[in-house]
Amino acid sequence: MLKLSSILLAVTALIGSASAVSGNGRSTRYWDCCKPSCGWPGKAAVGKSAQTCSAGNHPLNDANLKSGCDGGPSYACSNNQPWAVNSHLSYGFAATAINGGSESTWCCACYKLTFTSGPVVGQEMIVQSINTGGDLSNNHFDLLIPGGGVGLFNGCTSQYGGNFPGARFVQVQCPRALLAVSGCKRDDDGLFPSA
Repeated sequence: MLKLSSILLAVTALIGSASAVSGNGRSTRYWDCCKPSCGWPGKAAVGKSAQTCSAGNHPLNDANLKSGCDGGPSYACSNNQPWAVNSHLSYGFAATAINGGSESTWCCACYKLTFTSGPVVGQEMIVQSINTGGDLSNNHFDLLIPGGGVGLFNGCTSQYGGNFPGARFVQVQCPRALLAVSGCKRDDDGLFPSA
């Protein structure tokens, strides 16, 4: 006879894999240095809020500290910038707005993006959502990229060129490398397919 815990684990795994959101979306880029929304406590079922840093880029341990953009000492950490894993995959962080979800479902969740347009078509990026944005549309990933501007309202695109490629996305388990930077892991992370 199977143990009840084994049955519950199997059912939970099946339900978790089925609930991974996916679809078509768009991307933009920003870097505003403000404390990310998921750096506040109580935003989602996570073990720890997203890591924030001082103005000198030292990790802070108090998730209740006011954002530097509102006169406080808490900022985004400089290691939130993306990095290449190999020639076809990179890791990074994003502000997100996913259709049918809310901040409690986005905070610290990871998504694998496969770019569908522009010079990066076919390339993949796994991002962890550590922020939201009032100016984002549905299925929108605003990628944290230094020099990317302060959101939709920036001059970087016209000055340096580039575009905002579309992407297919699916929610996945967060790679350990991203978790090591953000310090934030969703309680339900293990229920999603591995990247």
